[in-house]
Amino acid sequence: MQPTATVLVYSDDSNTREQVRLATGRRPAPDVPAVEFIECATPAAVIKELDRGGIDVCVLDGEAVPMGGMGVCRQIKDEIFECPPALVLIGRPQDAWLATWSRADAAVTLPVEPVEFAAALASLLRNRQALSA
Repeated sequence: MQPTATVLVYSDDSNTREQVRLATGRRPAPDVPAVEFIECATPAAVIKELDRGGIDVCVLDGEAVPMGGMGVCRQIKDEIFECPPALVLIGRPQDAWLATWSRADAAVTLPVEPVEFAAALASLLRNRQALSA
């Protein structure tokens, strides 16, 4: 049995979290493990889950309220030891520079486009596997 990858999804919007789950499917690519999700609707829940450990990739909604995913990303990159890679969902392509400011490892636009999202997530999972090997 192949191991699973744990993906934390932060958004205050349950529809956005669902878009992420549906775009990922059971696994985003054949060469990466199956994915299990941990969903968080608040920044405090994100920090709690990351402190617990075992997260392989974070998917953070840049449009979340009251704290956007880019702010959460910057915070976790500063505060979490060996922070997992982060993929930020941005509202428009012009916001890519903000994703860079937040130290995100990847960014895709909302609404989630399944092929683009799955490719970005799979790339982060591959990099994570390579680093832990």
